[in-house]
Amino acid sequence: EVQLVESGGDLVRGGGSLRLSCAASGFTFDNTVIAWFRQAPGKGREGVACIRRSYGETTFYTDSVKGRFTISSDNAKNTVYLQMNSLKPEDTAVYYCAAVVGWLYEGNWYRDRNYDYWGQGTQVTVSS
Repeated sequence: EVQLVESGGDLVRGGGSLRLSCAASGFTFDNTVIAWFRQAPGKGREGVACIRRSYGETTFYTDSVKGRFTISSDNAKNTVYLQMNSLKPEDTAVYYCAAVVGWLYEGNWYRDRNYDYWGQGTQVTVSS
């Protein structure tokens, strides 16, 4: 059974940092795409970053987090991280980890319908 478990969400002041973790079980990271999405109150789910592990490793980010967030993976721990720096109040949301076995093109990684597995989410709140 595939499971994704997020952790690391918290309340933080603007300008602060957090690191989210997504622990995966039931599959390995080879030939997978793992992404972080977020959903703010009253808004749709937004793709934040993804790491594509096929023919090497490629990362993608949504424009609003480039230069502030970094996605990475630890194969030994089967865990994906999202390091979030210079946090802003508009980063406040529930953050979800999602995964799909296979390949996603750069133009598709942020579409939530392309992912088969989802975690339960972790709350990130950034105060001004």
